[in-house]
Amino acid sequence: MKNLLALTFFIFSFVPLLSKSQTAEQGIIRGKVIEEVGGLPIPYAVVSVTEANSESPNATFQTDENGFFKFINLKPGIYKVKVSFVGFNNFVISDIYLTPTDYEKNIGSIKLGQSQNSLNEVVITGEKPLIETDGDVITYNVASSIHAEGSSAVDILKDVPMVEVDIDGKPTISGMRSTRIFINGRPSDYMTANIADLLNVLPSDAVEKIEVMTNPPAKYSADGEGIINIVLRKDFKVGFNGNVGIGAGLQGNKNANANASYKGKNYSVNGGGSIRSSVGESYNENFRTNTFPNNTYYYNQYNNSNSDNGGANIRVGLDWDITKKQNLKTSASYAANNGEGLTINNFHHLDDAYVEKQLRNQLNGWDNANKTMVFNADYTYRIDTSGNSLSMGLTLNTNDNNTFRYYDRKYVFPTKTPTLQHNNNDISNEGLNFNLDYEKQLSKKRDRLEVGMAIGVRQNQNDLLVENYNFKFEEFRKNDKLSNDFIYNEKIYAAYASYNIRRKGWSARAALRGEFTNVDFDVSTAQKFVVNPYFSAFPSLSLNRFFKKKYNIGLSYGLRVNRPRENTLNPQVNNADTLNISYGNPNLSPSYTHQIALSMGMYGRNWSFNPRITYSRATGVIERYRFVDGQTGVSETTFDNVGSNYYLSYILIGNYRPTKKTSFNGNFTLIQSNYQSSMNASLNRGGISLRSRAGMSLQISKKAAFEGSINYANNLVAQGRNKSSINSSLGYRQNFFKNKLSARVAANDPFRGRHSYSSSDGINFSTESFTENNTNNFTFNINYRFSRIKTNKVVVPPASKVVSKTN
Repeated sequence: MKNLLALTFFIFSFVPLLSKSQTAEQGIIRGKVIEEVGGLPIPYAVVSVTEANSESPNATFQTDENGFFKFINLKPGIYKVKVSFVGFNNFVISDIYLTPTDYEKNIGSIKLGQSQNSLNEVVITGEKPLIETDGDVITYNVASSIHAEGSSAVDILKDVPMVEVDIDGKPTISGMRSTRIFINGRPSDYMTANIADLLNVLPSDAVEKIEVMTNPPAKYSADGEGIINIVLRKDFKVGFNGNVGIGAGLQGNKNANANASYKGKNYSVNGGGSIRSSVGESYNENFRTNTFPNNTYYYNQYNNSNSDNGGANIRVGLDWDITKKQNLKTSASYAANNGEGLTINNFHHLDDAYVEKQLRNQLNGWDNANKTMVFNADYTYRIDTSGNSLSMGLTLNTNDNNTFRYYDRKYVFPTKTPTLQHNNNDISNEGLNFNLDYEKQLSKKRDRLEVGMAIGVRQNQNDLLVENYNFKFEEFRKNDKLSNDFIYNEKIYAAYASYNIRRKGWSARAALRGEFTNVDFDVSTAQKFVVNPYFSAFPSLSLNRFFKKKYNIGLSYGLRVNRPRENTLNPQVNNADTLNISYGNPNLSPSYTHQIALSMGMYGRNWSFNPRITYSRATGVIERYRFVDGQTGVSETTFDNVGSNYYLSYILIGNYRPTKKTSFNGNFTLIQSNYQSSMNASLNRGGISLRSRAGMSLQISKKAAFEGSINYANNLVAQGRNKSSINSSLGYRQNFFKNKLSARVAANDPFRGRHSYSSSDGINFSTESFTENNTNNFTFNINYRFSRIKTNKVVVPPASKVVSKTN
């Protein structure tokens, strides 16, 4: 690892020396021209730039095949840009200011509507729509939500279409068993043992958008059935600006955050930090019926839990245009989490007549500390102005997690000797990911070729020390049976090629990714497993057709893999509840999933509707599997390749804006699943899963907004069903002092805490579990924006937000 660090430092230190000296300062105006409906780029549109007091243009160009244009060598002044194309409205964007310190303006995507023989002048008044859909990607623009301030990434994810967030803060894509979480295109699960820890301290202010990829591009790892990519903010203005905020809730949660950035002529630096604390409370009831040939008995458990959690996050970044063709982006972050908690467990053993035979009380206490450091570096070389480029990226990460737990078991009836146990669990992760990508425009810039390679190296070490108290000698002694040092090593080498075609309303993509996997792990000092290295090929195809400027239809296919990793392979036994133990399975095999999706898009002036049908078939499905030992009555939960599974899902995503100030959005998912297993007849089952979400936002005035949402989920799993109660959120935001100060009041699950129900059954048991959490909370946040420069005059909105006037 040290040699790799040295090599990396050499590469990124040497690259800037390749550049030529920086050219003299010059003004630049750039942008892209697309269709208002459908979002297709408009090639060969005529674009001119004119000084404010001049009648003749300074320059006139045509957009390239992808709709891009760029004017250079402009002196400081005020300009206007005119865009025209046959069959579409002409647009003029006025008051574009270029100064010696703010000499480059990207006016973004200009949307042209159908021609009405009029010239429109754009007055910018709005922002991006909350939700955008495009083929296999659903984009949630965080800045358009009132939860963009004073929240965490977990809070935002709860409102993203097709995303579910469990009570611990872990997000998944609806209908997909294995979801990868990426941050800026990098896999975050390489960075920490628990992704929820990282997301809970990542402030929403630092997030620009969240992308849900149901059929990820070939440049991304083939792991998982889908990817949630969290894109952090990087669109900083010239000069110095930032924000600070504080918040608190009635449940005892508190947060504070600050972000700042400075942009010079050819570089920008940014940084930020946040601290958070929260209090958790939950109540759980679990009922198990054990059915054997000669006996039936019951285990009933009642649990009360309390926890206190806190965390902090610090981030710094640099974006440097070394020359016109070369760019280097680097960032570093540090996150720390800590917490403590206590669970009181009452366990009742009843016979077949429901008469109590045993009562046991147990105290479970824990103390946790987690630290994560991540470094990213991305270098891009723009070969020419046609979009041909070469880029490489590097991610280094380290994570340390220590958890101390104690279990104090006392037998009330009948009286027995109590037991006291200490578990000390140290987990460390170290990882390195490197990628090299090349992109080339072909066939008069209508086609695009992408090729690349990637290397991922990772080690996870999980050291568990279990000690039991010896009452005779009054000391703790190591439990050799439960203690174990688990070491996991993984190397994945990948290469990919992707070809994209665009022709008169048609677009197509064909890609192939190959991955060579080499894994080994120790389950103790004397035993080592070596998984035979294997090569996997992952083809993907997509075809999209846009027509009548209001509709699009797409068909896609992809093959994905779910590799067993340390959390499922580790055989260390968790005996927090001695009658319900759990452990991993070191004999797991990868699971492969074929996915086919048919998607449609229909767009109107103030609405959009996106239905989607997906068929998926997986072999060697990895899921939790429970069985009860017939001799001891102990329930054992582990992972296994439970069999095959197919599902057919129907997904509806819609947006409706009846007025300029009111917006409704929602999504509904229905999934028909079927499990087939040769290992256990109880796993042969089928059924329907439901997920739904509805949301609305209301712009009460220029300075006030209201937002609300409601969610529901009911999921089928291999051995049963998980049902969550309805959870909801409401929020109101008010701006003051020319929008520099904003205050937000939010209510999460305002009527009651989140309730959930789950059931499972096997050959000789059935269980039911009810859980209630204190998610009902009212929070208040204040956020202040500061800036030493004026806000840019030009920000491009969606067509629905443009206010126009006819000359």
